[in-house]
Amino acid sequence: MSHRKIKNIFVAGHLGMVGSSLCSLLSKNPSNNILTITRAELDLTSQSMVSSFFKKNEIDEVYLAAAKVGGIYANETYPADFIYSNLIIQNNIIFSCYENKVNKMLFLGSSCIYPKETSQPIKEHQLMTGHLEPTNEPYAIAKIAGIKMCESFNRQYGTDFRSVMPTNLYGPNDNFNPENSHVLPALIRKFVSATENEDLNVEIWGSGKPKREFLHVDDFALAAVHLMQINKKEYDSQVPTTCSHINIGSGSDISIEELSNLIGKLCNYKGEIIFNKTKPDGMMRKLLDISLISNLGWSPSISLEQGILQTIKWYKANKDTLRS
Repeated sequence: MSHRKIKNIFVAGHLGMVGSSLCSLLSKNPSNNILTITRAELDLTSQSMVSSFFKKNEIDEVYLAAAKVGGIYANETYPADFIYSNLIIQNNIIFSCYENKVNKMLFLGSSCIYPKETSQPIKEHQLMTGHLEPTNEPYAIAKIAGIKMCESFNRQYGTDFRSVMPTNLYGPNDNFNPENSHVLPALIRKFVSATENEDLNVEIWGSGKPKREFLHVDDFALAAVHLMQINKKEYDSQVPTTCSHINIGSGSDISIEELSNLIGKLCNYKGEIIFNKTKPDGMMRKLLDISLISNLGWSPSISLEQGILQTIKWYKANKDTLRS
């Protein structure tokens, strides 16, 4: 593989928000050949199909952004689907990377891997120090298993499998479905609709006091590629063998009230914002400690206001073609 000038990079989950941003960034380098394949062509839950795909393609690097995801309702309704599908997808890809001697692989975790109650900001070593949030525990356990599988293969076989833990990501190609979208795209949809309909008020669930951290997906893609470009010796010298996942976030958070006011302003909404305090707030804070990735030479560059404005423009241009 090392004699080829062109690097074959497989992005699993290329149609999602993260996958599409990674493909866009990686394709800017003429030395990269981006391999993508649709779900209809390759079922990632099929071990034989994944194995065959890897054997047919001389893959140098893999970005594992494919996963079964959903909101609270989906996680509570289909817990068996979430733990089974995610375990088998990552098992198939990670093992095929080992079996076919892929140079590097990047595994994407999720913020739900951390305990429901833990000190802030959350450091990597706080993994598995407390109980998980019950609503998405099966999904979280699958992601933790993926991190530990990467670590185990690295320890036993000397592979170069790396894991990242992104905070709340947003941007183009996000999920704006009203039933299971995350808070930021849900607010964008709500305020764009209220502005167009000239609604007198917008109701937001909860008190508005909880704080959340957000990172633009293009900043995340830059962080992911940056980490993959660090040579193994330097990487291993700074990342613990048995706590090898790396937090990726913005390093700051914002209250839901402040976020709502900002999105309302950027949508030119003129009505009143009402917080329904009878609705649950969820965790009051979830901020990641990004000291490790900062020490490895990355920092975010897209401000929250700049990123939200870009996402609002994208949503307005594409909302009629998105699934409701």
